[in-house]
Amino acid sequence: MAAGRVTAVQQCSAGPLTTASNIAGRIDLISSSPLFADLQLQAIEKIARLARPKTIARDELLLMQGQPIRLVALIRTGSMKISQLAPNGNEVILWIYGTGSVIGTLTDPISCCYSSSARALEQSTALVWDFAVIQALMLEYPQVRKNAGQILAQRLDELEERFREVATEKVARRVALALLRLLKLVGKKVSEGVEVSLSREELAQMTGTTLFTISRLLSSGTNWDMFFLGGKQLLCATFKCSSRLKMMTSRIYRLFREACGI
Repeated sequence: MAAGRVTAVQQCSAGPLTTASNIAGRIDLISSSPLFADLQLQAIEKIARLARPKTIARDELLLMQGQPIRLVALIRTGSMKISQLAPNGNEVILWIYGTGSVIGTLTDPISCCYSSSARALEQSTALVWDFAVIQALMLEYPQVRKNAGQILAQRLDELEERFREVATEKVARRVALALLRLLKLVGKKVSEGVEVSLSREELAQMTGTTLFTISRLLSSGTNWDMFFLGGKQLLCATFKCSSRLKMMTSRIYRLFREACGI
C-alpha cells in the first residue's frame, strides 16, 4: 500500500446525545445482527445504549493492523475492506463486508494487536463498542459469546471454500463466485438491478490472481460484459472506464456459462 494512502486511526467520539429515536434505530440494527441474535429486548436495549455512533470517511482506517485492540464495530451503512500488509509492504485484501457485518476481534485475542486493517470503501457509518465492553457483555450474556463463535466458524468455512477455489478453479469461475458472494454482502439496489463496486486490483487480490490477468479477462469481450446466473436473476458485471466494477441484473443479456462454468 502506498504510504500516502495511510490514514491515521481516529478515536471514536461519544457522538450526539442519545435520544429515543436514536436508540430505536440502533435496536433495529443490533436485533438483526448475528452477533446479538436470540437476546431479550432488555439486553438489546442495554447494548444499544452502550454503543457509540461513528462515521468513517472513504479510505479512512477504522482498525489498523498492528495497533492495540480497542473496539468492535457493527457496520450500519457502507462497506469496509479487511486487509493485511505482507512483510514486503504489499497489501492483501482478505474480504469485504457491508451493512450488518461485525468488524474487529470477536474472541479472546492471541495478541494485543489487530492482525488486519479495516478501511472504508465509501463513506460508512457504524456502531462501535470498546473491546472491554464486548468482553463484559460476553460474560453477562453467554449467548453473545456463542454467536461470536458461530460467526467465526462461518467465516472459517468460507475462507476454506475460497482457498479451495484458488487451488482448483479457473480464474473466470473464481471471479464469478467472488462477485456472487459480494452481491449478497455489499450489493446495492439501483434502477437497473443490484450494483457492486470495486477496483481491478481489489478484485485480483480477492480471487488470488494478478492485475494483468483480471485486466485481460475483463477486456476479453465487447466492453467486457460478463454474465452469471444467481438464483433466478441474470447478473451482468460491466467494467467501466472509471476503473470501478458494476454488477446489475438484466433480462436482455445472455449467460456467459462457458467462461464462468456456472
